Amino acid sequence: MALSKHVNPDHLIQQAQDHKSRTHSSNAHHATHPYGARYGTASIPKFRLPSTGTDARSAYQLIHDELTLDGNPGLNLASFVHTWMPEEADKLMMENMSKNLIDQDEYPATQDIHTRCVSILADLWHAPSSSQAIGTATTGSSEAIQLGGLAMKRLWQEKRKAQGKSIHEPGPNIIMGANAQVALEKFARLDPKKAMEYVDENTIGVYVILGSTYTGHYEPVKEMSDLLDEYEARTGNSVPIHVDAASGGFIAPFATPKHLWDFKIPRVVSINTSGHKFGLSYVGVGWVIWRSKAYLPKDLIFELHYLGSVEYSFSLNFSRPAHPIIAQYFNFVHLGFEGYRAVALDDLKNARLLSRALEKSGYFEVLSDVHRPAEGVLSGAKKAIGFDEENVENYIPGLPVVSFRFSDSYQAKNPHVQQKWVQTLLRAKGWIVPSYELAPDLEKVEILRVVIRENVSAPLVDRLFGDLVELVESLAKADTPLHALSELGQAHSSTEKAHGGLKKGDGSASNGTYAKQC
Repeated sequence: MALSKHVNPDHLIQQAQDHKSRTHSSNAHHATHPYGARYGTASIPKFRLPSTGTDARSAYQLIHDELTLDGNPGLNLASFVHTWMPEEADKLMMENMSKNLIDQDEYPATQDIHTRCVSILADLWHAPSSSQAIGTATTGSSEAIQLGGLAMKRLWQEKRKAQGKSIHEPGPNIIMGANAQVALEKFARLDPKKAMEYVDENTIGVYVILGSTYTGHYEPVKEMSDLLDEYEARTGNSVPIHVDAASGGFIAPFATPKHLWDFKIPRVVSINTSGHKFGLSYVGVGWVIWRSKAYLPKDLIFELHYLGSVEYSFSLNFSRPAHPIIAQYFNFVHLGFEGYRAVALDDLKNARLLSRALEKSGYFEVLSDVHRPAEGVLSGAKKAIGFDEENVENYIPGLPVVSFRFSDSYQAKNPHVQQKWVQTLLRAKGWIVPSYELAPDLEKVEILRVVIRENVSAPLVDRLFGDLVELVESLAKADTPLHALSELGQAHSSTEKAHGGLKKGDGSASNGTYAKQC
């Protein structure tokens, strides 16, 4: 058994304190901070309320320092969540931090902004009438997806009751894509023909994902709709579609507006998205929009008699902060269509850059497709006149996500190298890149994934790729992470490394001392 299994760090720290400053308590969990000498701050219990408080300046500094142990959000390539907004947006959010969105009568201007955001998204997603579409802000896509599902369930129940049929036997079902399929290339995508095998009169709806979190692929909304049209013509059963556009809802309309996925398809009754992903707002805002009021059952709309007024709510939460909605509206006004398009195109360009570099290295196989030409683009006349690499319409549509794994040749030459070591070693350099085990039937397959957000610029892609190459080459030298660990103190690799730098042997011989003067 490892030695660490026998060591209680908290207990040893308590024993190692100077005798007079030892803290004795029932739980022995106290935090002693160096600012105690400066601010006169005593040890603070970690897991119970202190008997006396600490002044605001001291409390800020203590908590601020502890939070420096968190990873750098800008280098967190595992997350879709946006990490930066202009200073003016920060100011607006701070000015409205104390407003509660649910207080509609007290904050009418905020409610107007909320309504505008719903109408803007309805128009962006081609609802038949942006003034007739209905929707709400949520805390994120998780709440929004649940609302979309609840609405489809209630409508199905109403229809069953009107037909005199049971809503309990055998009960409702909903169809969505599996996390894994037999073919690796499709492990994150819905197979419409396979899904149709499960559709019956008890199906309340089909979830189609516009942007897989694994590979960024768009599931085929139009193909699914066509099959459901055929099913309805054959059986008389109408099955709606909810599009989970958590990420794609702010990429597809701007980068590939010709791609058919939204309310242009009559069977799509609701769409959700995350404003805090490619909507470019800070975390805490999502949206769900229905094609029209007809698709939001009345028993999901609650009439509230609150603070002297009558208000209506159909979200899962009651109180919620207003400032994320204001931040979203700031983006709409500040960026406009062209601004969002410019960001989306740049994200996809950088995703193609990283994808191509990974493949050219020979060390990796790329599973995402945004760098691959769309079907038919390289054939006939288009091939004759040349391939425009900057035209996003020439590529398979998807999110700016790069999913990759060790190539078969690298694994064959280095069978003892584990891909998960790459995640750990990258973290030591500051990068946060997740390594996944896939769903059942493919659980032995691991992938690495990078989300290209607005802040992941070409220079950062260059630096990340240089670090990846350096690590996998180091791992290959000894088939062990120990050699790679010894390389971590070296400078980051990048295409800039050779410019103006010194190489081994360019300086005088070492005199034996390694002390630096500063």
